[in-house]
Amino acid sequence: MECYAQYFARPLANVAVDLELYAQLLHKWQAVQNLVSRETLNEVWTRHFADSLQVLTLLKPTDQAFLDLGSGGGLPALPLAIALKGTPAFFTLIEPNSRKVSFLRTVARELGLLVTVEGARSDQIDSRETPVPDVITSRALASLPQLCTWIKPFFGPQTRAILHKGREHVEELAETATHFDYDVLIQASDIDTSGVLLTLTNLRAKSVS
Repeated sequence: MECYAQYFARPLANVAVDLELYAQLLHKWQAVQNLVSRETLNEVWTRHFADSLQVLTLLKPTDQAFLDLGSGGGLPALPLAIALKGTPAFFTLIEPNSRKVSFLRTVARELGLLVTVEGARSDQIDSRETPVPDVITSRALASLPQLCTWIKPFFGPQTRAILHKGREHVEELAETATHFDYDVLIQASDIDTSGVLLTLTNLRAKSVS
């Protein structure tokens, strides 16, 4: 986590305190709701928090509005919100599972984060009623073609989608290109040797001939 400290909006010690509280809540709620895989619960700092925080390296100083799809246990959005706490950055989390919604709202409230949680699927939300995001995030939710279908309504001219993907990203990009035009930057993951972060811009559906 220390390697990302230069991107934090406040001292590392303060961020670490909030992340520890978040970890404690994850362990507490995991007993009644599967928030992360059981196999990785004891590796939450490396497998989940550090994996989320590497998104910070791709952010711009002007990024303020964040939209996270399929938030689940809050990754990567909540670690990012913790790291950027005290700045104008605000996060909208979309999660249809009511128990996970309760968990996300509990973390946001107890840690004093600028986070709003929408208890619905992305296709149930009117994109005209949400702020145009600077950054869209998603981790371990769906294949890239499906993700692009879900995030396209929220895209503005300057929106970037920063997405965690695995070793299948090459095939997924090729499949996505049959339905969408886009520009993409591929960055190797610092945490997962087979993973990448995909930054998509200028996402637009191909016209049907």
